[in-house]
Amino acid sequence: MVGIIIASHGEFANGILQSGSMIFGEQENVKAVTLKPSEGPDDIKGKLEAAIASFENQDEILFLVDLWGGTPFNQVNNLFEAHKDKWAIVAGLNLPMLIEAYASRMSMDNARDIAAHIQETAIEGVKVRPEELQKKAPSTKSKNAGAAAGKPGKLEYVLARIDSRLLHGQVATGWTKATNPTRIIVVSDSVAKDELRTTMIKQAAPSGVKAHVVPIDQMIKLSKDDKHFGGQRALLLFETPQDALRAIEGGVPLKTLNVGSMSHSVGKVQPNKVLAFDQDDIDTFAKLKSDGVTFDVRKVPTDSKDDMDEILKKAETQLQKQK
Repeated sequence: MVGIIIASHGEFANGILQSGSMIFGEQENVKAVTLKPSEGPDDIKGKLEAAIASFENQDEILFLVDLWGGTPFNQVNNLFEAHKDKWAIVAGLNLPMLIEAYASRMSMDNARDIAAHIQETAIEGVKVRPEELQKKAPSTKSKNAGAAAGKPGKLEYVLARIDSRLLHGQVATGWTKATNPTRIIVVSDSVAKDELRTTMIKQAAPSGVKAHVVPIDQMIKLSKDDKHFGGQRALLLFETPQDALRAIEGGVPLKTLNVGSMSHSVGKVQPNKVLAFDQDDIDTFAKLKSDGVTFDVRKVPTDSKDDMDEILKKAETQLQKQK
């Protein structure tokens, strides 16, 4: 696996490393190197050399640096000269760039290829409101969302997820990179009636992917359409397990549900950090299981899977204690 070193002035490298872990999960072979106000070039050079030495494979290293021409970049560049046939440097670090680098390591095994690939994502990550101020950048990704639209065939479901936060960073980056959908579809009667939430969801879609918000009955109809969705890969988001059950029993052909987040509210118990249940939720999961649905309990693709049966048992025990 390609090693990644994040280098910056101040604590930026540590902060963006933490942000990337929150969204894409903890990563191996990644180090943050910082230049503190009281330090100089030799200090950060020593830190860079120590970070490099910590990698088992030192042949393929990608350096993500905050500022071209700054001290962190200059010290990286000095080290790079002896390895420029293998190593690569990208300056102008932002969070979309880092997440794309993480995702790219899954399929690319050399630093130079990853460096070339992540530049477009970094540029497209810069967005402006009001929209008329946004400068249009050339993009090849934007062609993907409309590819094969209108061709005969049904939707292919690459992921169906229960997440009370719906379309947020972990979905827009980690899960989108892992499943490569052409469309993200939020399936919810309540959100479909909320113009503001619908607008925000559409604006949060990652580059090259179209986002939609549809009522549950409309999703059931779309799932039966075999004339217009050939080649379309759908990532479905449900706000609650009840919405997912209604869609599945209405005919949406889902065999697995990824369970990512269920927010806490009055009357619910929380058997782990991200999932909260009341009795109706527990009963709904039992019904889904009886319908042949399996559960993939993970926040991000790199997490290990949790046991849904054990989680539900803990929730039932906690609810009994509340009575």
